[in-house]
Order: sequence, then structure tokens, then C-alpha cells
Amino acid sequence: MMVVYEVFLTAGKSLVLSAELVRETQAQVMTLDEARKVGFQGMPDPPAGREVRLVAIGRSNAQWLQQALEANPDVENFRVHDVD
Repeated sequence: MMVVYEVFLTAGKSLVLSAELVRETQAQVMTLDEARKVGFQGMPDPPAGREVRLVAIGRSNAQWLQQALEANPDVENFRVHDVD
């Protein structure tokens, strides 16, 4: 079981997560194109001028990631999707 975060970024910014968070949780950060290549076909294109990253993470580590996203000034908004 995993959770996918659809992360909307401030224009011109990129998603930076700590090396510790990525290492400890095995989070996968992907562009929409990368995600579609590995089977995430249902994700819509982002609104014009917006950057989106998808972050796949195990459900048990989702809260850790969510706290990091909430504290990140480059993240405008995010949506959470449960994946079985």
C-alpha cells in the first residue's frame, strides 16, 4: 500500500526533499512524464504555468512527507491519493 502526493510548486521552483527523508522512506519523486512511464496513467496535466511533482511513498511514512511538504515554502499545494 502506498500514497502518492501530487505536489504543486511555486513557479520556477523545484521540489527539494532532505536526503534523510528520501533515504529513510524510499520516497520516489517523479515528474508527470516519469510517473506515466511507470504506470500512473490517470494523472491529469497540470494547469498552464504550474509545475507538478508526484511523490510515491509507503503509507507508514506518509505523515513524515506531509510534514515536510507543509513546511516547504516552494510547495503551493498538494493532493493525496491512496494507491492499492
